[in-house]
Amino acid sequence: MAAVIKAINAKIRSNKVLDYVCSTHFWGPVSNFGIPIAAVMDTQKDPEIISGQMTGALIIYAGTFMRYALAVTPRNYLLFACHAINFTAQTTQGYRYLAYWKY
Repeated sequence: MAAVIKAINAKIRSNKVLDYVCSTHFWGPVSNFGIPIAAVMDTQKDPEIISGQMTGALIIYAGTFMRYALAVTPRNYLLFACHAINFTAQTTQGYRYLAYWKY
C-alpha cells in the first residue's frame, strides 16, 4: 500500500500543474478568497452597517499580505490577487463609510 501511495505521489509531483494544485501556494489563496468575495458583496449593502474599525483593520491586513505574497519565494501571484481584490473592496467600503458618517 505504501508503494502505491508513493507511486501516486511521484506521478502527481512529476506534472507541474498537478504539483501546483496540490500545494499550499494554491489552496491557501483559494480558501482565503471567501474574505474578498464577502467584501465585494458587502459593497451592495447599506453603508450604515459598515464598521469603520474593522474596515481599517482589513485594509491594513490586505496591504500587508499583498506585500508578503510577493516577498516569498516563489512569488504567490494567486495570493497577491486575493489580497488585492480584498484591499480594493475594503477601500471602497472605507470610502462609503466616510461618505455616510463623516461627510
